[in-house]
Amino acid sequence: MLPPRHPQVPRSPSPARNATPNAAPRAVRRWRRVRQAVVAAVCAAGVAAAPSAAVATPGSGVTARTLAEGTAERGVEISAEGRTEVAHREITIAPGGSTGWHHHPGRLLAVVQSGTLTRTLDDCTVEVSGPGDTVLEPVGEDHPHIGRNLGTEPVVLYATYVKPAGTPDSVDAPDPGCDQP
Repeated sequence: MLPPRHPQVPRSPSPARNATPNAAPRAVRRWRRVRQAVVAAVCAAGVAAAPSAAVATPGSGVTARTLAEGTAERGVEISAEGRTEVAHREITIAPGGSTGWHHHPGRLLAVVQSGTLTRTLDDCTVEVSGPGDTVLEPVGEDHPHIGRNLGTEPVVLYATYVKPAGTPDSVDAPDPGCDQP
């Protein structure tokens, strides 16, 4: 008798041979679906974030000049309801001059361009602001204040007023009892 051409090696039963198609455990199928969903989401996000053909056109014939620039130490919040006026003004206070006691019916934001502005607030505290400082004045008749130039050079401010339409930039107010010159 001749030996067999291929020796017979006993094999263990293969799970793939005995399994039915798509018989992967449920957890594996679930992870495949999750992986497919993640890949699809990443691809969609990539397509959405990809730069599209440029539709913007560069500007021409436009110039801008910074009049004053400053940094506010506190957050700045501006809101307005109804008709609102916005005005941007250059304000100059001569040496020895003052604004007089007043309040604002709307928000005032200003940047000191030059000189030193000394303000006395409604609680009689004094704030001194120099070039590059931002001044945020509170709104309403409960907040009278006065701005003075106690220095030897003019104070120049660039102020933006955001106020209800038809109201003045400022309203004269009585001295709240601060013994300031």
